[in-house]
Amino acid sequence: MTRAYPFVTVDVFTDRRFGGNPLAVFPDAQGLTDAQMQSLATEFNLSETTFVLPPSDPANTARVRIFNRVAEMPFAGHPNVGTGWVLAQAGRAPAGTLRFEEIAGLVEVQVEADGTTTIAAPQPLSLGPQLAPEAVAACAGLASQDILTAAHQPVMASVGNSFVIAEVTPDALTRAAPDIGRFRTALSGNPTLASALGPNRLPLYLYARDGGAVRARMFSPLSGTVEDPATGSAATPLAALLLSLTDAAEARTDITQGVEMGRPSLLRTTARRTPDGIRATVGGGCVPVLRGEALV
Repeated sequence: MTRAYPFVTVDVFTDRRFGGNPLAVFPDAQGLTDAQMQSLATEFNLSETTFVLPPSDPANTARVRIFNRVAEMPFAGHPNVGTGWVLAQAGRAPAGTLRFEEIAGLVEVQVEADGTTTIAAPQPLSLGPQLAPEAVAACAGLASQDILTAAHQPVMASVGNSFVIAEVTPDALTRAAPDIGRFRTALSGNPTLASALGPNRLPLYLYARDGGAVRARMFSPLSGTVEDPATGSAATPLAALLLSLTDAAEARTDITQGVEMGRPSLLRTTARRTPDGIRATVGGGCVPVLRGEALV
């Protein structure tokens, strides 16, 4: 029997409609199977779609499941920011605070009076295998000299979701264009990295310094996202990684993304040293776009 499931879409990390990163949220997903959630995420064809379920621990707000076009994700940034904002608008955030149970751990969300929503990544910074600068350049249609390695080598970094992070020149960031064949070659040629990232997955997060701020782009064509306009789960490990390269106790970094796609996004990050490692947050604005029902 067909059942209607309400959904809303929001643009995340922006203050204007049709900017930022679009997200579909199902505020009450009870009754949907795993396969139906994946089918709905594929149907929406967005970077991610979220499904809100009752928490296993009543002290928490909800269990939130996040699906991209092809698979479930342990954690992601803009889905948590957008879902937190949607639930807060529905009155489900006492004192503006929410706690989401996710595969990667507990995600804490704070929604301010002006709607600005900030999430704390569920894990401290961890670093994994490196990827050769030449491979990064090939994936992004760049030359080897476009990849900057003075601060760090291209490296897998995570605070709950893993990305290969590489610094490039400002001009190269603008010119970058993903080559899906080169992504496949890079992954097959680095089995250690492939094992760490998971099957058929190579998300590449490129950034360039722009004064005191940072510009970034994210390509993950093997998992269905040719380019992402705002990637909070990559901005957070980048913020943590940048702090790790200094002696500072904490740092704030504003990251601009999505400009080349015509969907400018602003991600405000913080990173701080804690007893269990470097922790990071990311926040921004949300704008509602659509409401409807999915017939499943």
